[in-house]
Order: sequence, then C-alpha cells, then structure tokens
Amino acid sequence: MLSSIGIPGLILILIIALIIFGPKKLPEIGKAAGDTLREFKNSTNDLTAETTAEEVKETTHTSKK
Repeated sequence: MLSSIGIPGLILILIIALIIFGPKKLPEIGKAAGDTLREFKNSTNDLTAETTAEEVKETTHTSKK
C-alpha cells in the first residue's frame, strides 16, 4: 500500500499535515493514528484466531463421523 506512494509522496503529505495542523498538534495526531492502527490490527488478529479455531473444531468434528 505505502510502496506505491513513495518517499516524495510521504514527504509531501507530511508537509501538508504540518501546515494544516501545526507542529504542536502533529505528534498528538500521529499518536492517535498509531493507537487506532494498533487496535485495528489486534482486533483483526483476534478475529482471525477465532475463525481458525472454529475451522479446526469443524474439521475435527467432521473427521470423527
């Protein structure tokens, strides 16, 4: 996803964000974005683990018949 943006694109985005939000708000916004991404990743991993566990139960249940 980020590989298609490239370094110049990221620099441009950071400069625009710095102009819009200012140097004092930028670290707060970055921290909030990081926390949100971390929570999303944890939720996705939990959902994947639950789905895998259900598939194992179904496979075990059908193989016993």
